[in-house]
Amino acid sequence: MSIVSMIKGRSGASGFGYASTAEEVTAGLDLHGKTILITGVNSGLGAESARVLAMRGARVLGAARTKDKAAEACRALGNDAVPLACELSEPASVRACVAEVQSLGIPVDVLLCNAGIMALPKREVLHGQELQFLTNHIGHFILVTGLLDALAPKGRVVMLSSSAHHRAPAVGIDFDDITLAKSYSAWSAYGQSKLANLLFAKSLAKRLAGTGKTANAVHPGVIATNLARHMSLVERVGFPILAAIALKNVHEGSATQCYVATHPSLESVSGEFFADCNIQKPSRHARNEAMAERLYEVTEQIVAGL
Repeated sequence: MSIVSMIKGRSGASGFGYASTAEEVTAGLDLHGKTILITGVNSGLGAESARVLAMRGARVLGAARTKDKAAEACRALGNDAVPLACELSEPASVRACVAEVQSLGIPVDVLLCNAGIMALPKREVLHGQELQFLTNHIGHFILVTGLLDALAPKGRVVMLSSSAHHRAPAVGIDFDDITLAKSYSAWSAYGQSKLANLLFAKSLAKRLAGTGKTANAVHPGVIATNLARHMSLVERVGFPILAAIALKNVHEGSATQCYVATHPSLESVSGEFFADCNIQKPSRHARNEAMAERLYEVTEQIVAGL
């Protein structure tokens, strides 16, 4: 048996593991009557998560950068699916999405914050913020905090983080240079944004304590999706070879977020980091409650100025 086969065959305490698929982790669940908002619904893990959750009976609120992209994705999900425009790098678009969801007047059972961008080769700034941090963290922060009142009594927030949070700057969130103007690199910037996703879930879980609502972060695995479109030529040359032998496919990659979003055993689990459908220990920075709290407060200040 190959090393890859051994890794993919492992399962953890949950009964699921590296090679579990979204269909497998949701098998037997009846999600009729549940409403699940998914960002990045039009491709990759978002599309597969939406397909499986809709198949289990959930009503999907599918968010994409434009209403046309969202509508195209939602056509395959049934008549109940609702397309939403939500360009995470544009605060006005995110706030308009919040208002549209609120106007539906229905409780949202899951906020699945799946969308993101990765490893931009050059530093890009929009609205005064580094683009990965703005899109992956701030955009989702505006969306989630704006919809907390619409979250169902036992609602769940699922933040898509990554093991790449280990690649954040040495100090964790670089509050002295949060836009990374002094020392930008594609992977440290991505790592900072993914660390921010994880810390946001941690601080949100603290704020939701006692309400019955939960917040958790997940690492989906390393997956061959169009998220990798910004990789360098050298990285992209090797990527298909790696994908063929070791990486997860979208069916496996979407498993952890679907598991955390829906599995009954996790109803009261909050503030955790999941990978391969099991709780994992994140980096020391990701366990830093003071850093999580400071990030929440700093993000509030940034959002107030946008």
